[in-house]
Amino acid sequence: MGHSPGSSASVLPSARAFPSRPRPVLMAPAAFLEIRQRMQSGLLIIRASKPESWAMDITVKASSIEIKNGEDCQMLNLPPEVRIVPSSCRGLQYVPGDGLHVRLLVQAGLHTKSISALKDSLKSQKSYTFYCQSCGESVIKDRRFLRILSLPGENWSDLVEEWCCHPNPFSSSLLLPQNDDCFLGHNYFLVNSGSEPPVSRSKLLHSESQGASPGNSGPSALNSKANSRVICKRCKTLLGEALSTGVIKYYFSELLVQPSEESFGTITRSLFIQSVVAQCLVELSSARSTFRFSIQGTEGTVYILMWLLNSDTLLVESSGNSTFNNGFTLFEHNVVSNSKPLDIRNTIKVLYHPCLKSRNKDLVDAWENDFGVHSLTFPSKTCLELLLILAQSNASLPLSLRCMNSFEVAFLKM
Repeated sequence: MGHSPGSSASVLPSARAFPSRPRPVLMAPAAFLEIRQRMQSGLLIIRASKPESWAMDITVKASSIEIKNGEDCQMLNLPPEVRIVPSSCRGLQYVPGDGLHVRLLVQAGLHTKSISALKDSLKSQKSYTFYCQSCGESVIKDRRFLRILSLPGENWSDLVEEWCCHPNPFSSSLLLPQNDDCFLGHNYFLVNSGSEPPVSRSKLLHSESQGASPGNSGPSALNSKANSRVICKRCKTLLGEALSTGVIKYYFSELLVQPSEESFGTITRSLFIQSVVAQCLVELSSARSTFRFSIQGTEGTVYILMWLLNSDTLLVESSGNSTFNNGFTLFEHNVVSNSKPLDIRNTIKVLYHPCLKSRNKDLVDAWENDFGVHSLTFPSKTCLELLLILAQSNASLPLSLRCMNSFEVAFLKM
């Protein structure tokens, strides 16, 4: 293995040990480029089928990567938002199971609007329709809010007692929305159920096995948390819960909000969950300098311990030829031909521990008693979906990047 000056690097493996073996045809390689936007640095990994069996010449240009094997040549075109500094390439090495590693300087910038950023998309005095993201059923139709306000932190009332030298003036009051209000939390929002049009009121699920009598469908049936679940009328997905105060709590991860004049937009469930969770983690880390999170279900079970590592990551990737199914396939439907640019995404990089079936129980107990850890609650089904997404992301990464300090590594797309 050698590295020539400039932008070209040559790998000269032990091909001479097999003189009678015919030279293989160069197949389309898979590329993985992790970029830190703030640092303008990148890690490039190029994988081809058994590169140790022949010599390859790799030329890194500002907007492309050229791979040659004799007369065969493959070109990987970078997205227009990415520019490599060829003279900065250093640390070329072949890592078994991964491919060719090289570090370099990268000039990159990608500014895309995140999917369903509810806090940014909702405006007062404008009509909105809220859809079940799973099936497209209209949940809240043509709703116009006069006030859209952000809620304080969960423990704001306890902190007031420390701030005030006289009895807490808010001890007997609750922050509840009125008929034309929408209150926004970090991963949920509150609306007054009394002002919802009857045609779009969500269905309340009353379970007789939890103690609700068949004819008891009034407010008393909502006292039990199990009997206050708000579900989609079509697909029975849990959307939120009805509070005894006449307020409904909806989770961002379950509803897609769009202006009433627009039709329902189809978004894959995986991408929607990633975007919502990623936004939530970034906002909390920025507002509270919190980087560790406990993801739990509505029943209180901890599913995932997550540590936000980087929020300025860009991933550039191709799945290459089908020969490399063990390569890198983080993005859905991104099989790219040689002449097209590679796919690029804004992502966050996280470390995580799965916690199902009492896994990592000691760490869960330690994090629960740590004030630096923030708990986030989502429907249990969504927690399982998120855990699957993290596992798939981890499995798609190069082997050397899958673990860090006993944590598993994953990327969530913005």
